[in-house]
Amino acid sequence: MADISAPLQVPDRDLNDRAVHDRTAAVPRDSGWTRAGGFFDRLNGILSYAKGLPVITLIGSLLVGYFQFLSAYQDKVSAQAKEDMTEATSTFSDIANAFSEAQMLQQIIYFDYAAALAASGDGDAQALPTKDAQATYLPYQHARTTLRQNSDLFARKAEIYIDWASDFARDPAETKTPTTDPLNESLLGVYNFDCDDDANVPSFRTEDDNGNKLPAPPPPLCKFKTDEVIYDPPGSYVRLCARADNGKIVPERPALTLHWYSAKHQLLAMHYCFERLHGQLLAAREWASQSSLSPEQKTSFVAKEPDMHTALSNQAVRLNAFMSLAMFQMENIRVKYRPVGFACHIPFVTPFIDLFSTYCTPVRTAPVRRAQETGEARQSS
Repeated sequence: MADISAPLQVPDRDLNDRAVHDRTAAVPRDSGWTRAGGFFDRLNGILSYAKGLPVITLIGSLLVGYFQFLSAYQDKVSAQAKEDMTEATSTFSDIANAFSEAQMLQQIIYFDYAAALAASGDGDAQALPTKDAQATYLPYQHARTTLRQNSDLFARKAEIYIDWASDFARDPAETKTPTTDPLNESLLGVYNFDCDDDANVPSFRTEDDNGNKLPAPPPPLCKFKTDEVIYDPPGSYVRLCARADNGKIVPERPALTLHWYSAKHQLLAMHYCFERLHGQLLAAREWASQSSLSPEQKTSFVAKEPDMHTALSNQAVRLNAFMSLAMFQMENIRVKYRPVGFACHIPFVTPFIDLFSTYCTPVRTAPVRRAQETGEARQSS
């Protein structure tokens, strides 16, 4: 039995304080990483709650829709770029092959006849030039007929798949009429286009022989549009005035502008001059086909031989100019469809860039219907 009379034992305060201190020291203090973890835990809780809200769901849906549209748009651009390059390459190859074959055979007949006349062997059926020309005649007739049949089609295909496809600023929805370009091969004949004039040979020069920029050509001597805006360099276009059979200018007829940066214009001029040269080579063609040939035809051929040689050289220059232009424009097609920058992939930035630039839109995707509806509304009003 405990002794009641014993004095009550009171805990020593110092001992209690020391125990509390020891327990506190045993618990590690919160480090920076611990506090950061707590912050992210609370943030995760807030986000977990917010993701169920309608506004967050709407924003997420908009982002998903934006990236789906961006992916579909880039797929469309890539498909259009591949199609444009394929059509441009095919058009270039078809035209270059057709003109190369016809002009080569035309040159062979000319040089064979010139060589036979120089050796006084045009009457020798066993002479090498004679045999070569006779073997060339039928392929030349076939190539010339094929070229004549397809010349207008070639010009239109060059316009669509080379000129239009490489034009950065062209918007098909803004086309007003289907006959915006008045130039055609028949008009070149009406205007008596001079194939032998150096000014009518394609040129892309921007500087003279001294390195100075070429000045704008003087106004034509016939009627012309004073408000016509020409963006081509001064040396890359020519304004044609109509000429009578005697070579005099017909001032009342409006001038035609022939652009050397247009594949269509180059082809129209090249085929027109090919046909002109075909007529001038009548004596050589008669000889190659074993037809009768008068002495006057021989004399006329010999007299015009230097001019025909120059005309053949100009045709080679025209073909080379077309091929150079076509390759240049196909490179422009590649640039036109180049990938856009990172800024165009940031959500909701593209619409703001579109207000000031087309940098983010290498291909216009606006429906043509909008322009048609506008036109119909104007007509009805």
